[in-house]
Amino acid sequence: MQNELFSTALFCLQCRNVETKLENVAKFRHAWEQGEITSSAALSAIIPIPVPGRPEKPAMVSALAVDKRKLSTAEGRAALIHSLAHIEFNAINLALDAIYRFRELPLKYYDDWLKVAAEEAGHFILLRNWLRTQGYEYGDFTAHNGLWEMAVITAHDPLVRMALVPRVLEARGLDVLPGIMHKLASAGAHDAVAIMKTILHDEVGHVAIGNHWYNYLCKQRDLEPLTTFRTLLREYNAPRLRGPLHTSARLAAGFTAAEMKMLEDSLLVN
Repeated sequence: MQNELFSTALFCLQCRNVETKLENVAKFRHAWEQGEITSSAALSAIIPIPVPGRPEKPAMVSALAVDKRKLSTAEGRAALIHSLAHIEFNAINLALDAIYRFRELPLKYYDDWLKVAAEEAGHFILLRNWLRTQGYEYGDFTAHNGLWEMAVITAHDPLVRMALVPRVLEARGLDVLPGIMHKLASAGAHDAVAIMKTILHDEVGHVAIGNHWYNYLCKQRDLEPLTTFRTLLREYNAPRLRGPLHTSARLAAGFTAAEMKMLEDSLLVN
């Protein structure tokens, strides 16, 4: 472990061993909260990270080739929970990259994203532990790299990152989790549903953090948030939105009524 903010974030981000990454993120947050981490943006150049630190397994395949099985089977439910665990593992790296990559922002920005990294690590642990109760381990199924691909595309600008990762990809989680919870409950996996409730609650806060810093950066650059968001969605060919939207969760996470109308209207076009 380091004692400087950006080098510590990079150290955690590049760590490939799952257990070590989880331990380092916990130590990082504790040290930050204790005032033991300094911030020195000029210490090092920012390097590109085409592949973040991750274990050899799960094997990476295209999104269309990821293991999909019926939730009526134990293996199918495990495959679903594995896919969610992989999303949470990616989310740890995304939060660490948001700290490492973007300099000269308010200290609250780094505090927020370190909080996200720690909570995503907690989500991953909950999901991995559930897999273990079913006789599976993280890495037993295939996974895809879509989340990190968006991180690479948005690595040049924190405004673009806030627009397209928290406000598009992570907000999508708010929309799909209720349906996943319903399916798991129907299959009798009530312990997994309890985990989903915790994740949904926390993810509202994570998307809210993304919304806050998106709007902060828009204000700093004298940009109108809604128009800018619409432009970025088109310019970066963001994934198409699918309904239904979890409107109450999105509003709680800081989306405005005008933004929700734009998103609802885009569903009609899609």
